[in-house]
Amino acid sequence: RNYLREYDFIIVGSGPAGCVLANRLTENPNWNVLLIEAGTLEGPIEEIPILAPYMFLTRYNWGYNAEPQPYACLGLKNGQCGFPRGRALGGTSVINGMLYTRGTKQDFERWVQLGNYGWDYEEFVLPAFKRSEKANLKYYYKPDYHNHSGLLAVEHNPHKTPIADIFINANKAMGLNEIDYNSDDTVGVAHLQANTLNGKRHSAYKSFIEPILRRKNLHIMLNTHATKVLINPKTRIAHGVEMIRRNRRILIWARKEVILSAGSFHSPQLLMLSGIGPKHDLDRIGVPLLHNSPVGKEMHDHISFPGLVFVTNLTNPTADFLGFQNVIPFMFQYLGGKGFMTIANGVEALGFIKTPTSNSPHSGLPDVELILLALTPQTDGGYAVKESERLQSSIYDAVYKPLENMGTYTFLIVLSLFHPKSVGYLELRNRNPLSSPKFFANFFKEPDDVETLLDAIKYTLRLIETEPFKKIGTRVHDIPIPSCAQHEFGSDDYWRCAIRTFCVSLHHQVGTCKMGPSSDPTAIVSPELKVYGVKRLRVVDTSIIPESTTSHTNAASFMIGERAADFIKDDWRS
Repeated sequence: RNYLREYDFIIVGSGPAGCVLANRLTENPNWNVLLIEAGTLEGPIEEIPILAPYMFLTRYNWGYNAEPQPYACLGLKNGQCGFPRGRALGGTSVINGMLYTRGTKQDFERWVQLGNYGWDYEEFVLPAFKRSEKANLKYYYKPDYHNHSGLLAVEHNPHKTPIADIFINANKAMGLNEIDYNSDDTVGVAHLQANTLNGKRHSAYKSFIEPILRRKNLHIMLNTHATKVLINPKTRIAHGVEMIRRNRRILIWARKEVILSAGSFHSPQLLMLSGIGPKHDLDRIGVPLLHNSPVGKEMHDHISFPGLVFVTNLTNPTADFLGFQNVIPFMFQYLGGKGFMTIANGVEALGFIKTPTSNSPHSGLPDVELILLALTPQTDGGYAVKESERLQSSIYDAVYKPLENMGTYTFLIVLSLFHPKSVGYLELRNRNPLSSPKFFANFFKEPDDVETLLDAIKYTLRLIETEPFKKIGTRVHDIPIPSCAQHEFGSDDYWRCAIRTFCVSLHHQVGTCKMGPSSDPTAIVSPELKVYGVKRLRVVDTSIIPESTTSHTNAASFMIGERAADFIKDDWRS
């Protein structure tokens, strides 16, 4: 394409929200839209759902890590939790776990209570979720909450191992109901709903951009790094974007709006590089202040414990594949939309529980998610799963390597906090736009978060004592983490140590460009996602979410793109 010097809208970042916006805005043939992406196109390997952990080790990941802190991630390389983020057309939807979880009605009612008009669940949010969705669900679900004619595929995994139904039935034995977690259900257990189409990853690019590539009013710049929003200092109107493409500095102008959809890390980075941010922080790195705003001062995340591995008496049905000895039959199954390779990130089912020490801001909502995985750290001989989690080799060799040649089926239940009390932040390292921000996760800075996960561990250990798990001889893998071995394995103090040693982010950082009313001193954007202090500039991605939701963030990113398209069309309809 011959790129224009000026567009009606410039969208920076092609994650789910950016791709949705590019699609919806170019429905108007009179609007020219430029979509800027620092990465490139995904390939066929990225489409294979079971290989999601490997994607963190590729060029499609920015490869960020949090700063070392004394509260958590103590058993990870350099004491740093990984903060992966997608660098491709489609953003993180190209490398993520493909889990499609929207959040509860109460989550979005909370947004409205905080002063965010236009986000009522029944009137706006649920219709936006449904507008995107093309559901093809075969297990339990509630049809009224789903749509079958949208662009984004949502399906249950085409394949399941024996553990999936055992997990469902065991949770039922514990008193949970089988639910559709993308409906009005809250606490319960369910088969995974994933963004796959016939067993292949269905990214934001595949769903929202590929079908419209022939639209003449959409231009896409790949391998292009936005470095600054161009803002007139007198009028405070955003009117363009500075970017680096093929080692050249380029300026492109926007007639109507600049829209940052660069995600929870890069959208705040671009705001700060453009002079919108905390005065003290911008003074420190020498960026002239345009508008004093608490950009990056809140960073909420879902803290997780992936250390509960279980051993069974079942023969491992995937041993040949995982040993790379007989991959061809598995590949033929995958090409037919079937088989082990279609399991999204190895995740088969989810449980939503409320612990006695719940941190949930709403009564009745779950505070912990149980994520059942057919992949464990030793699944591939200590490569992708271990490396994607940044687990130290000394811990892997002591704890998980002995499982490599057992030949019996093992599985993992990851425990994740939905509403942790600990809140992190980010700041700029320097004024170089090619440098990564600095991330301070603050995981477990609030000790209550450890106690909530401890309660979840106790629930999970009771879970495997139920009859469905006992029938297959399920037992917890009980080799202790060496740095926690001073505590008796299974004691509360052992688990507290293990939680702080082997914890990971679920990569659901939100709030760095927090949405809120003008009366909220912590808000960066308005409920219509307009940046305070500047005109014709919006942020449209998960960075605007004011606090952690009872869900993963991929589905919400698509929904936010839909709502932003509504806001923009309403503003420019005349």
